[in-house]
This record gives sequence, C-alpha cells and structure tokens, in this order.
Amino acid sequence: MKRFISHNLNEWFEKNDRKPVVLRGARQVGKTWLVRDFAKSRNLNLVEINFERQTEYSEIFKEKSPQNILIILERLKGFRIDKSKSLLFLDEIQKAPHILANLRWFYEEAAELAVIATGSLLDFVLQDHQFSMPVGRLSYLFMEPMSFKEFLLAVGEEILVEFIEETEINSIVNENIHNKLMSYFIDYLTVGGMPAAVKEWADTRSPVAVAEIHQNLVNTFIDDFNKYSGRVPTERLKKVMVAIPRMIGNKFIYTNVDRQENIKATKQALELLISARICHKVCHSSARGLPLSAQQDEKKFKIIFMDTGLVSALMQIILKTPAEIHELLRINSGGISEQAAGQLLRTTYMKFIDPNLHYYIREARGSEAEIDYLIQAKTAIIPVEVKSGSAGSLKSLHQFMYERNFKKAVRINSEKPGLIDVDVKTSKGQNSKYSLLSIPFYLTEEIERLV
Repeated sequence: MKRFISHNLNEWFEKNDRKPVVLRGARQVGKTWLVRDFAKSRNLNLVEINFERQTEYSEIFKEKSPQNILIILERLKGFRIDKSKSLLFLDEIQKAPHILANLRWFYEEAAELAVIATGSLLDFVLQDHQFSMPVGRLSYLFMEPMSFKEFLLAVGEEILVEFIEETEINSIVNENIHNKLMSYFIDYLTVGGMPAAVKEWADTRSPVAVAEIHQNLVNTFIDDFNKYSGRVPTERLKKVMVAIPRMIGNKFIYTNVDRQENIKATKQALELLISARICHKVCHSSARGLPLSAQQDEKKFKIIFMDTGLVSALMQIILKTPAEIHELLRINSGGISEQAAGQLLRTTYMKFIDPNLHYYIREARGSEAEIDYLIQAKTAIIPVEVKSGSAGSLKSLHQFMYERNFKKAVRINSEKPGLIDVDVKTSKGQNSKYSLLSIPFYLTEEIERLV
C-alpha cells in the first residue's frame, strides 16, 4: 500500500548532509513496513534490529565507534555491510533509548550509512531520559494512520485520488462522482486508517473481519499498558481510553471519565495515552495571532482518538451492513465527523512537524461560542467548522469572524465544493462579512491548497 511519507524518506536519503532519522508514530501505523518497503525500493541491504526481540543487541550500541559496531554486526549477521549500499534499521528503539544519544557518532563518522530508528512508545520513554540528546544530529519524521487518499489508493481508486488532487473551487463536480466519493468516505469512517484494517477491507470488504482487526489492535494497546506499570494502574489507563470516544467533539472534562477518580490521577493517565500517540489534544487558542500555540490555553482542550475505526471498536460497535453504518453516523455523526476531520487535518502537516491542532471556545454565559478547528494557511488563521450533514448552524462562526475581522473560513460537510460570500447579522446584530469555502469531507487533505 502506498504511503505518502515514502516521498519524505526518499528526499531524506538523497540529502548530502543526511542525518540518522527517527520515525515517530503510534503502534501499528505501519512504521516497520514502511522502512522495509523503502529499503526494497532503493535496493538497499537491510540490516534490521528489533530491540524488543533482540534485547542483547542494545549492549553493542553502547560502543561509540560506528566502525566497531558494524564489525560486530557483520559477524553476528553473517554478511558484509557496505555502508553506501545498506540501511541500518533500529526498530523498537524505545527499549534501548540510550542508543539515540549515540546515533550522533553515525552522523559524524559514518554519514554514508543510512540509519533509521523507530519506536511506538518513544515519546513516553523520552520524558524520563537521563542522557543528552544529540541536538542537530538527528532528523525526525512523524507518521499518522493512513489518510483518506491513501485509503482510496489501497482499494484501487487511483483515478479518484487524481480527481481529488485536481479539483478546484470552481470545478463542476459530477453528482455521481461526488456520491461515490462520499460513499467511500463513509467506508473510511468505519474502517479507519490503520494499515491492517485497510488491507483487510481491501481484500475482503468484510465489516466483521475489519472489526476483529480493530479489536485486536485495541487489545494490543491495552497489553502495552503493562509497560507503563509503576506509574499508572492499567485499569485506569484502560478506563480513560474507553471514555475518549464518547467525549469527542466536546471539551474534555476529567470528571466525566470517572467521578469517583482523583482528577490528578485521570490527568496523568490521559497524558500517558497522549505520549503513546493513542490520542491527541486539540487545545483552545484565542486566535489573536500566530503561532496558534502561543495563544493556547492548556486547561481548555478536546481529545480526538488516533483513528476513526478504533473509535468504533472502543464503542463496541460491529457494523455488518451499510444500513447499520448509516445508523451509527445518524446517532453519533457530529463526533465521528469531527474525529475524521481532525485525523485528516493532522495528515496535512509537513512530515517533519509534529501535528498540533487547535480550536476556539468561549464559555461566557449567554455568549457561548465554539469553532471546531483552527488552522494556519501561510500567514492566515483559518477557522474550520465541521458539519456532519449538508446543513448546520454557523452562528458561532459568524460571530467569531466579526470579532477577529478574518476574511476566510472553511466548512467541511457532505455537500459539493463551493465558495460563498457571507453577509449576515450576528446574534448580537453586528454585520459579519467573509468568504466561506465549503468543501466535502473527501477534500479535507486539500484544504490548504484550496484556501
């Protein structure tokens, strides 16, 4: 299956000043497969070490001489390692985080050897690292679950991906093509972007088989919680993870997880899940300037899960027919739609940037307002509203656009694309004028280009 981040690996490999790269992402998003596929595509000799399965190898990398390390590896692996034609792949490096510090020596003394390190719990481990990270001597790439366009490619719809990438605001979209893409997007809402689930769907089109994959992935995450032992009880982590789907789209309130649990304890569990990239914070920003993170309030945030398909699994929903899928969307359309939009917005970031989404909320009594997402397009702040159907109130958006004097906004919904000149009275009687770009969900990945 094609992953767009492969392009970034190719660019990295071609650099004259190539540093070891650390590929970061949640468990099961396809990091190991990506590296193996990349080595095959470049015809590189893959020297792979998995530190979860081959724990004894971590001692080798305490050595600070890359040449000595490679000599030892040659003897253990039984083949010569030509540095210019090989790829050293250090998988599950969170089991031996001290190796990250020593990767500087590969950059300084063996730059001709391509080195990639991956680790699904790396963020969690690095919180407590007791060594000096080699600043300026490592590169980072961030990997998310498969995007909608990658999903389409996996099910053999390359021509539809071309259509998405060529669509402009003034394009006249054929009704049948629009309906076909929206139908695929509903598939994406329930299958999600975890590679194992997407592959199963591409092979069998069986919702039950996909649901089994999702449940196995959830169980894998729960098994991983044992690795957090000593910090937070496994049951507490599980309780927070299971609670997230029912709060998607709303401000996260710790007591809504368990009113009997201490808030500090719940907060600690949530932060660990975020560190493991199982879920992501969407922090409030006042949106009075750039960067958005400089205006954020850490106490006001929403949580989205890593993947829409896993949300269904955590809600213990096994969908067997299209009718059941549509019923799910009808009952919980707002939350699932906002989850999918946020998940896809994260894929629009350049791969060397750790995605960081924001939203806006005002809680003043009688003057409440909320904007689902805020994004940056070049030097502009763009508010984004997500509507599960074709209609929906935009009162908060009208007021927000008037107060900030912004000129562009985006609505993501199920309608065909279009550009609307808005000229309305706010609920307070003020005149709000701006351009509203309306795009269907399947164009979410093109949002910056279209804006």
